[in-house]
Amino acid sequence: MKVLSEIKDNKAAALLKALKGLPYVKTKAIHDEKAALIKSIKTAVKELPLNLARKTKRHTRKRIIG
Repeated sequence: MKVLSEIKDNKAAALLKALKGLPYVKTKAIHDEKAALIKSIKTAVKELPLNLARKTKRHTRKRIIG
């Protein structure tokens, strides 16, 4: 199972230290850019059924690419 959590910076070090001490837990820190990408992808996946049902405005290719 994979879990993604948002933790305040001042509390992250202690939590990561505790998790790394567990032999069955693997930890990996991600940067803000990657976290933003993951959030964007999750939002897109949630909006997909509405877009397919044409209940929301779709983004054009020119708007997405730039």
